[in-house]
Amino acid sequence: MASYAYLFKYIIIGDTGVGKSCLLLQFTDNRFQPTHDLTIGVEFGARIVTVGNKRIKLQIWDTAGQESFRSITRSYYRGAAGALLVYDITRRDTFDHLATWLEDARKYSNPNITIMLIGNKCDLAAKREVSREEGEAFAQENGLFFIETSAKTAANVEEAFVNTAQDIYDKIQTGVLDVTNESCGVKTGPTQSGLASLPSAATESNRGCC
Repeated sequence: MASYAYLFKYIIIGDTGVGKSCLLLQFTDNRFQPTHDLTIGVEFGARIVTVGNKRIKLQIWDTAGQESFRSITRSYYRGAAGALLVYDITRRDTFDHLATWLEDARKYSNPNITIMLIGNKCDLAAKREVSREEGEAFAQENGLFFIETSAKTAANVEEAFVNTAQDIYDKIQTGVLDVTNESCGVKTGPTQSGLASLPSAATESNRGCC
């Protein structure tokens, strides 16, 4: 079993066809699949990254965007430390629906979840319907991180996942997230050395995240 200091649970949310599954595949397998069947329920992927000199395993749940699966998707918000909220920069409707997705995320996840807003398909700039400034403004208004990506060219895909992990890690360091409370989407891994270097703020804090 590969050793790691922490496991972070992620969820990827957003409308159908925005490229959620392609982002996951690009991040975990370094490949792009131009034709991808619609996700039924949820799909799963995992990869280990390094943040703060720690090996961190990201356990990523890719959810279906169709309304008919929304109730299944909601159950995966619970216990997620990070969420990637994805829209397609070439489809205005996927941007317009962000408020609904965000409302669900805020309602069903823990209050300290880290949310990264992703404008995907930036390789299709000629077909852009949503400006980068609009995405940045929505993120700023709602306290989200923001990045534009391309699952096809891999542009910023690594950064989207790793930057989210960095914020979650920082919350552990400052005691915002209690690693003994698994409902926060963080578990300590099998690396014992990772436990030894936990900051006192995280180990002594009695603040839960939920």
